[in-house]
Amino acid sequence: MGSVRKASAWLGLVEDNDERYYDDEYPEVAQTGTGQAWVTDPRVQVASRSAEDTGRRIATVTPDSFRDARAVGELFRDGVPVIVNLTAMDPTDAKRVVDFAAGLTFGLRGSIERVATRVFLLTPADTQVVSGEAVGRPADGFFNQS
Repeated sequence: MGSVRKASAWLGLVEDNDERYYDDEYPEVAQTGTGQAWVTDPRVQVASRSAEDTGRRIATVTPDSFRDARAVGELFRDGVPVIVNLTAMDPTDAKRVVDFAAGLTFGLRGSIERVATRVFLLTPADTQVVSGEAVGRPADGFFNQS
C-alpha cells in the first residue's frame, strides 16, 4: 500500500483494504436514562451537569455535513474535548471536517488523534490523553497462571 493511500486510509477517506485491521459493525443502540443532557443539536451530546461543574466533560459530535463543523469548533473553543464521528458523512465532506479540525487544534494549541476509522479525538492544550497500556506491569502479572 502506497504512502498516499495509507495516509488517506488513516484519515478514513478511503476504504482500508489492509487485512491486518478489522472494523466490527455494531448496531446503534438508543441511549435512554444515561443521565446525559442533550444540547440543542441532538447530534451533540455533552456530559451531565455534575461533570460540567467539576470540569470533566467530553462531547461527541456526529456531523451530517460540513455545516455541522461549527458545533465542533464551539465546543473545542470552550475547552471541551470532542470526539468527532465522521462515519455518517460522505468522504469529501469528511475530509473538509478533518482539515477544519486540524486547523482548529493547531490554532488553539490542542491535538488531534485518530481513535478509529473516521473517528477522531480533539483535545485542548490542557488535556492529557492516557493510553490504555499498563505502566510498570510486572512480568508475572494477573494473567500468568503457571
